[in-house]
Amino acid sequence: MAEPSATQPDPGDAPERDPGDARDGVIATRGLTKRYRGGQLAVDGLDLTVPAGSVFGFLGPNGSGKTTTIRMLMGLIEPTAGTARVLGRPMPRAARTVLPQVGALIEGPALYGFLSGRDNLLRYDAADPTADPRTRRARVAAALDRVGLAAAAGKKAKAYSLGMKQRLGLAAALLQPRRLLVLDEPTNGLDPQGMREIRTLIRELAADGTTVFLSSHLLDEIEQVCTHAAVMAQGRLVTQGSVAELAAGARGRLVVTTPDGAEAARVLKELRVGDVTADGDRITGEPPERDLAEVTVALVTAGVRVRGLTLERASLEDAFVALTGEGFDVAG
Repeated sequence: MAEPSATQPDPGDAPERDPGDARDGVIATRGLTKRYRGGQLAVDGLDLTVPAGSVFGFLGPNGSGKTTTIRMLMGLIEPTAGTARVLGRPMPRAARTVLPQVGALIEGPALYGFLSGRDNLLRYDAADPTADPRTRRARVAAALDRVGLAAAAGKKAKAYSLGMKQRLGLAAALLQPRRLLVLDEPTNGLDPQGMREIRTLIRELAADGTTVFLSSHLLDEIEQVCTHAAVMAQGRLVTQGSVAELAAGARGRLVVTTPDGAEAARVLKELRVGDVTADGDRITGEPPERDLAEVTVALVTAGVRVRGLTLERASLEDAFVALTGEGFDVAG
């Protein structure tokens, strides 16, 4: 394919805007579809909008199409149908314009095991035609320090733990300022302290104006760090929106704490509270239709010693299970 000349505009600069365009979305897809040979439909008509400045969680069970979607967004594979725009430009057509503004860590970092962490980053940076070689070593040192690898910079990558390799891959994505950061399971292999550090780093990047798009099977992690989320199941988008809105869409749980568990469960069932379960002195059920004060009076009248009665807020995990019927382990 011929390189664009000085008189030929980059296709990504084309002024026309198609139905897949979304002016407010750093990522916007319309009808995005990927069908592999043999008829396997991996992504089916995806309409996704990632707001600028958000930390966007991309969730879904195994085989839901998350990684395939990310690969299409980054121009690694061609869609079968539909459109994808990243930073307002069509992908993969405008990849040469878009990708220098995007940092990505997809399906784990690709490293030279015989090179040190520092030398791996120097090679990554040298492969970037937009990188200034005069500031290369300073930027590599800053990236290593930012992910907590400064002390291990001279160690060969093959001796790195899985968590250290994840950190090094993230450092590669941060060698230059990025408008968009795409992360596939960024906390994979990290210990709890490392996970906290990465959460803090993601928040800092977002505060600096970088939009972060990340997939994860750790719903608690998503809920702690993300402002928005989307849920995939069987190649289709189930829902998307702010994390608070998604969690609010799932019903919470009524929780009664009492030493009289059996009697409390009986009373709740008489009050037509659904899905009553007992675990020691903790009795739970679906939120009742009636006022909580009436529930309390009924329990006390029946002689139940109520030590606590609350409505627990639904979590993102509750919303995910309600939407997909899947359990907690939803990597893929």
